[in-house]
Amino acid sequence: MRSESEIDVLVLGGAGVDTIVYVPELPLPFADSHLVPAIETRAGQTGDFMAVATHALGLRTHHFDLLGDDHEGDLVRALHRDRGIPLTEAPLPGGTRRAVNLVGPDGRRCSLYDGSRSREVHELPPDTVRALAGVSRHVHVSISQPCAASLPLLRELGVTVSTDLHDWDGANPYHEPFALAADLVFLSAASLLDPEKTMRRISERGGARTVVATDGERGAYHLVDGELSHVPPVAPPTPVVDSNGAGDAFAAGYLFGRLTGESPHRCALFGAIAGAYACTVPSTRTDAIGRTELLARAQELTL
Repeated sequence: MRSESEIDVLVLGGAGVDTIVYVPELPLPFADSHLVPAIETRAGQTGDFMAVATHALGLRTHHFDLLGDDHEGDLVRALHRDRGIPLTEAPLPGGTRRAVNLVGPDGRRCSLYDGSRSREVHELPPDTVRALAGVSRHVHVSISQPCAASLPLLRELGVTVSTDLHDWDGANPYHEPFALAADLVFLSAASLLDPEKTMRRISERGGARTVVATDGERGAYHLVDGELSHVPPVAPPTPVVDSNGAGDAFAAGYLFGRLTGESPHRCALFGAIAGAYACTVPSTRTDAIGRTELLARAQELTL
């Protein structure tokens, strides 16, 4: 039996820093050197983006992850402190996770993740997960390895769970525990030859009643209770500068709709609006659309 909720969205995992490098094109041609604009490092990986986005939409958000006792960890702590987002942390001996994002002129990115940071830690502290999830309406689980061990515990607690598989190819076994344990699954269609087939397999093999595959400027595919529909793309309010965080923003917008009692169709619209907005935010910033702007844009699009 879960206690009365104090948290709308508990985000597990996905904290870290990215070093942003704007490159002349992707793939980057081989050369001994390239002259690029200023290289910047800022806090914000998938869990951070999710926490910022849900918080900006007015949902009571709490983020829990492993962090190192290092400068990068301090950047993550400062991001949450400055935005007023509660953060609970446990130690990560290998140091805070980090990545390098190469961003092309059209906003596409290539992320280079340092996978060595979490090797010594195999799970999030279960007592902390239990305490936080026990007072949460919903838990969004990042696909970092320590989070996988929390999935059975979340099922035991009876809390609803979402996850984002990112650019899963539909075959890599690493992603399957997350895909099959969640009630709501997000993923990108970028690496899928047959998005519908993969989405239906997730739903049939796991517990997800809803699966959403985002497909960039083509919109998204939306599978709800076995019925597949297409989510039209939403035009960004200003020029596209970067796609980093767009999938997290879509998921946050969708969850906002779901937790405020909206229909699946409207949840998907909220997601599309939030994802489009994220594409207008430079990689060097961690920002998200607010509730007032989201609802106003949704009203414009449904008139």
